[in-house]
Amino acid sequence: MSGDGSERDGGSALFRALPGLQAIASYERRWLGKDITAGVVLTTLLVPQGMAYAELAGLPLITGLYTTILCLLAYAVFGPSRVLVLGPDSSLGPMIAATVLPLVASGGDPARAVALASMLALMVGAIMVLAGVSGFGFVADLLSKPTMIGYMNGLAVTIFIGQLPKLFGFSVDAETLFGEAAGFVTGLVGGEAVPAAAAVGISGIVLVLVLQRFLPKVPAVLVMVVLAIAAVGLFGLADAGVDLVGVLPQGFPPLTIPQVYLSDVPLLLAGAIGIAVVSLADTISTASSFAARAGRQVQGDREMIGIGSANLAAGLFQGFPVSTSGSRTAVAERAGSRTQLTGVVGAALIVLMLVLLPGLFRNLPQPALAAVVITASLSLADVPGTARLWKQRKAEFLLSIAAFLGVALLGVLPGIAIAVALSILNVFRRAWWPYQTVLGRVAGLEGYHDVHSYPGAHHVPGLTIYRFDAPLIFANTRTFREEVRKLAAAQPPPRWILVAAEPITDVDTTAADMLEDLDEELNARGINLVFAELKDPVRRKIERYGLTRTIDPAHFYPTVEAAVAAYRTEIDRPRSNA
Repeated sequence: MSGDGSERDGGSALFRALPGLQAIASYERRWLGKDITAGVVLTTLLVPQGMAYAELAGLPLITGLYTTILCLLAYAVFGPSRVLVLGPDSSLGPMIAATVLPLVASGGDPARAVALASMLALMVGAIMVLAGVSGFGFVADLLSKPTMIGYMNGLAVTIFIGQLPKLFGFSVDAETLFGEAAGFVTGLVGGEAVPAAAAVGISGIVLVLVLQRFLPKVPAVLVMVVLAIAAVGLFGLADAGVDLVGVLPQGFPPLTIPQVYLSDVPLLLAGAIGIAVVSLADTISTASSFAARAGRQVQGDREMIGIGSANLAAGLFQGFPVSTSGSRTAVAERAGSRTQLTGVVGAALIVLMLVLLPGLFRNLPQPALAAVVITASLSLADVPGTARLWKQRKAEFLLSIAAFLGVALLGVLPGIAIAVALSILNVFRRAWWPYQTVLGRVAGLEGYHDVHSYPGAHHVPGLTIYRFDAPLIFANTRTFREEVRKLAAAQPPPRWILVAAEPITDVDTTAADMLEDLDEELNARGINLVFAELKDPVRRKIERYGLTRTIDPAHFYPTVEAAVAAYRTEIDRPRSNA
């Protein structure tokens, strides 16, 4: 019997490590047709987007397809989600370019760029797998929603402006957003634009946006790509100066360990950390929204391992970092996808195309790829979300704008660092200056309530009820102490200052020392510091710190009502004795 139990435990462990095996074991035959159909539909989006996002990252177009194949296969084995589709992503493209391009020699050697991007993918994969195994899935929370909105808005503007020259058939050599914008305007005024290229690119954007708006079930990108290829032959666009994709390399790349210089490692590592944070935050957000529809839960640690494995696989076959794509996942879901077999079918079809039909997209105009990227960048921007922040909370709106300006003014990598730093500082800001108030009794309502909401609240003479809405830690001890001193200085002075301590979830040693000094200071003035509704773990910490030597152990009450009743009894006692 123990042997059977061990076998079951071993099987469970294997399924946890390789969710793809569990998916195979539980696969239902009725899903097969839907998964294959969804895989075919998905492929029509994977190919043009893979090439477009490779170009966005400053890499050869073919690497986008290599990346797509390997990440789909790896996630099918190691990824926990049944529906998520991974691949090259518009939000990661500028980050990859910002990391890789400064390291590439002035000649722009494509082979070196690919090696650097592949090493970047390996670093991202290693970071995410190690973090997932170690239980660090919570790092996705390092980017708050407001800062993520600002970062993505900045990214959308950066991508949009960066792609405009390609859309119009020329190039700009600039390193900053304003430099690219100025270069585009200069080129446009100087007559560098190719009219035929601009016509293809602008028409492609309009077509994709119209189809996505009015016919969302139609594969807009595929329709645009097919029409653009057809237009090349019909109107002789190549002779009109429109650049074409050309024939892709045939076959599949061998297993390759990327070779980079030791001096490249610091910048690659910095980029890998930023990409890992953005990729995970994006994946958790996307996974949560799709899992909620199916009544499932998302496990951040397992997602990290799945995404990390996909990046490792891509990095070993001349690929670059990947993330989850909400648009591709939605396409697969609408097409009836049930499992990761959909992605496996998509990967297999791309392999067949590279082996048998490498020239399939040779007449695809480059401006059409720019149109794909620009329409993707527009989906990154969240203008309604920014407006909502302005209406709902000005402080978080300002955080969003700061993150936006960080990307726009300083660049993509500094922008993500600023976004993470702002998210963390916002948490500390709330801990440094938490909401605090005095409570009183309100006629017709049970309990005690905020006097800011109920200015007419009644106060028991000689008793001040004070609420501090944060853990009591080193950063806010001064705020707490000064507010209590201010309450103690009232005329007439209170006999008790009762702390409604339910929101205080922690007391650190710095705060404990402050409470001890404050209690002695108040006692010398005939004022008692009293606590109510203090959580048991926090109470045990206070006892361990030895605070009950100065704070009377009897001055800890289970509820505010119990503390008020004890106060009334105490002030009535002299009268009864008289």
